[in-house]
Amino acid sequence: MRSKKASVFLLLLVSNLAGAAELQNPEEIDVRYKRLDISYYVNDDLSHSETFHTVKQILQERALENAKNMSISFSSSIEKAEIIEAYTLKPDGRRINSPETNFQLRTNKGKGKHAPVFSDRTTLTVVFPEVQVGDATVFKYKIIQTEPMFPGHFTAVHSFSKNVAMDSVNVTMNVPASLKARYQIRGMTEKVAVKGGRRIYSWHLENPVPVKNKRRNYSVWDLESTPGFSYSTFSSYKEIVDAYAKRAIPKAAVTDAVRRLAKTIVGEESDKREKARLLYEWVARKITYAGNCIGVGAVVPHDISFILDNRMGDCKDHATLLQALYEAEGIRSTQALINSGSIYSLPAIPQVGAVNHVINYLPEYDLFVDATSQNEPFGSLPFSISDKPVLLLDGYQPGARTPATPIGKNALHMKTVVTIDKTGAVSGDINIHLKGAFASKVRAGFRNSTKYSEEEWLKRIFSSEGHIGRGMIVKDDPQPLIDTFHYSVNFGRKNFIQYFGAGAFHVAPFMPTYADIWSFLQLSPEVEEVPIACSSGFSTEEYEYRFPDDMKILAMPKSVDIQGAYLSYQASYTVEGNTLRVKKVFEDKTPGNVCAPELIKSQRAVIQKIVRNMKSQVVYQIKE
Repeated sequence: MRSKKASVFLLLLVSNLAGAAELQNPEEIDVRYKRLDISYYVNDDLSHSETFHTVKQILQERALENAKNMSISFSSSIEKAEIIEAYTLKPDGRRINSPETNFQLRTNKGKGKHAPVFSDRTTLTVVFPEVQVGDATVFKYKIIQTEPMFPGHFTAVHSFSKNVAMDSVNVTMNVPASLKARYQIRGMTEKVAVKGGRRIYSWHLENPVPVKNKRRNYSVWDLESTPGFSYSTFSSYKEIVDAYAKRAIPKAAVTDAVRRLAKTIVGEESDKREKARLLYEWVARKITYAGNCIGVGAVVPHDISFILDNRMGDCKDHATLLQALYEAEGIRSTQALINSGSIYSLPAIPQVGAVNHVINYLPEYDLFVDATSQNEPFGSLPFSISDKPVLLLDGYQPGARTPATPIGKNALHMKTVVTIDKTGAVSGDINIHLKGAFASKVRAGFRNSTKYSEEEWLKRIFSSEGHIGRGMIVKDDPQPLIDTFHYSVNFGRKNFIQYFGAGAFHVAPFMPTYADIWSFLQLSPEVEEVPIACSSGFSTEEYEYRFPDDMKILAMPKSVDIQGAYLSYQASYTVEGNTLRVKKVFEDKTPGNVCAPELIKSQRAVIQKIVRNMKSQVVYQIKE
């Protein structure tokens, strides 16, 4: 399921500073919107037109390249676009129109009179002539929608960044006076008039002196934290569910072809849950992903015959086919709408774009599955749709959410045993066991690798200082969709240490390893005053170093036990004869998939203590 198209001006949405605001200096402002007008005219059948009018002044040389052209995109089967004005405005008032030769049209078409198979999106780009610093580009266009995306409904949402200089933003919403709708304005003034059977909302915003954008992490986004507006004829998210289901559910009808396919997939299997797994894996592995961006196809699945004939489809198509296969085998399921982006709480005003992905739910096992993910084991969800609001098509439950990542599910255990010889070279074995999402990601990485690519990868890892290292890997078959994975590497590398006098080395992985302890410690240098996406995970690293007789350990890091803010770290260092044994255990038991700024600050203090130990070195002395 795709959200409603985004206009060029939605580029203004992407940032907002929470908390205390620091104003930008004039030289930091690249462009200034002298004018930004957005006008909606909603017809009685709830088709509509949108008119956008901008006057954007270029203030810095660095902004010229991006300011010289603007593009609009629309679905040619249900929308039409019209350029009303496009010209460069000089400071002295001269107007230089964009000639027809400055227009670029890119279309998606089918063969002959047939519709395209994936997308009918058309992109129209306009190049502005003679643009220089101090000039303004003036762009006005209209998009006319001939058919509502959902019959009998209309929605619109915009946000405006506090980090962009905007002298005047004016939004007009012209709708039938009898239209029932909900709306919300944020940081805007309002005027409402009723005239000639129409209700006209006028919303105004000014932001002439923008604030600095210090935010870098957008993994969690709250639409309602930004100035703007939301308008919707949907009275509730249940109404969105019903509107989607009305056209989607009939597409999941069980056909003879579906019954035959389901029987072929499950074979002689009699256990219902195992059947559910086999059907899920077949759809996930055999149906490739392809967008469905043709008019209302953005919110209506393809026919199952199309999906099976072409072995491809988008999320709606995957969910529709899987539901039909489940029904053919007597397995109860329903489709569910969810957000696959950075929205972790639904906006108060029901918006179709807030739920842009479709998955399946099996009530008998209380399991959600996402068949568009080719790498997730049955019963697991990608992180991007974990711990999020979910709208069930059958058995709708207000406030329902997908499960958060279970604490302890994702784990790494790595054991390394090495021998250092009297040239300073090192050789040994690395054994790595993964489970949960860690295993799924590593399996996916190995799934398309070849023996040659693995050999070259290991050669690069263990080469240093002009010497060619070596490595040989033995691994589990990466093809099955299961949440465990093991691989081992036998390796050799010259010049691990300098073999004379005194020296030191860090106790760290000898090769890049997914989910090693260091990967959990990489926080941004600045704590942002916004929630961020986060997860739990465990990582254990064990090392055994065997030294030659003439090598003496002079000092090593202290054994520590650090606790706090859902984090724990234990490290022990022991020497027996010429053998050093090290064990490091890191546990992140953070609940849920969203971390508040206060928690991140607390965890930072703990992590800084852990980093000090991780950076400590083993100091040695070798007899001359």
